[in-house]
Amino acid sequence: MSTWFVTGASRGLGLELVRQLLDRGDHVAATTRSTERLHASLIGTDTTRLLALPLDLADEAAVAAAVKATHERFGTVDVVVNNAGYGFLGAVEEITDAEARQMFDVQIFGVWNVLRAVLPILRGQRSGHVINVSSVLGLLAFPGWGLYVAGKYALEGLTESLAAEVAGFGIRVNLVEPGYLRTDFLRPVSLGLPTASSEAYPAVREMTEQHLAMPGTQLGDPAKAAAAIIAVAATGDAPLHQLLGSDSYGLATQKAATLLQEYEAGKALAVTTDIG
Repeated sequence: MSTWFVTGASRGLGLELVRQLLDRGDHVAATTRSTERLHASLIGTDTTRLLALPLDLADEAAVAAAVKATHERFGTVDVVVNNAGYGFLGAVEEITDAEARQMFDVQIFGVWNVLRAVLPILRGQRSGHVINVSSVLGLLAFPGWGLYVAGKYALEGLTESLAAEVAGFGIRVNLVEPGYLRTDFLRPVSLGLPTASSEAYPAVREMTEQHLAMPGTQLGDPAKAAAAIIAVAATGDAPLHQLLGSDSYGLATQKAATLLQEYEAGKALAVTTDIG
């Protein structure tokens, strides 16, 4: 039996993960902006081992209190899953300062708040596991996804540094990078749109319409993705970057090949800037 701390737990992948963990008999601290919605979504599931925590991840003091409450309730924190997030479709020029800051409050500063609160516990235990839920869009970019991609790229870099820093304390770290999952992610409840759009970007508008019509047709199974996250924690042998979904794998490997081609194409100029 393990204790899990899961953010973004009342919808989609987070909800499915919480459900499976409770069915396994684990202890789960689940953060959400609506504990009522979380409990309603878990009707039929044994929630005696659930600690539902209403939480704004941008509130550092509230995050610290949530982690403390988890430790006091269960006596340990074994696995932390930073899953909270939402999508945003709009051209870079269309994104307001407020929209950008709100995204980073969730994708980066919220994660950082959780890490600052939980790492002293994990270091003290000399054990633990941090799993940060990124996306294949943390590895490559599409037009219209600039804000979401920026947050996920930042999460990727943060996580790579973290993994190297805490390895000596017996703490494991992984990124999981799903492709398109059949969740509410592309529905209005989980997808932001710019407050003002520009006629200069018709291709972005067309892409937005295509994505809004996509729910129910995505390739990825959220139940299988949740099971994969549990496997990452249980086996301990996943790579730092664990792709989820054949679409994610295909896009990521294509991007890796393209990057190598670009590096080689730029080599002649790159090596001219050395001193001497």
